[in-house]
Amino acid sequence: MICNPYEIVIQGLTEEGRTFRPSDWAERLCGILASFGDKKLAYHAYVRPMLLEGVRCVAVDKKLEKINPQVFQFLTDFAHDNKLRIVDCRTLIDEIYPNKFLG
Repeated sequence: MICNPYEIVIQGLTEEGRTFRPSDWAERLCGILASFGDKKLAYHAYVRPMLLEGVRCVAVDKKLEKINPQVFQFLTDFAHDNKLRIVDCRTLIDEIYPNKFLG
């Protein structure tokens, strides 16, 4: 599974179809919410970077909107300000694998 049905995905492609820069933007964005424990970086439980079809993305659990609406708003504002696509994981799966779940 590329993402979970309860996530939204911020894709690293602009509205014009260009790759968003810098190339490590997803890790940086997730790093804002990360913490250090046992000398290791741990991403937030509801925000994680991912690579999808060669495009850097950030997966955000929809629970974050209820648990911490300010952080959820920050992430969606970041996407809107940079003209990045936000898509529901279910929609994304249907786009990438349109016939995968057909009988």
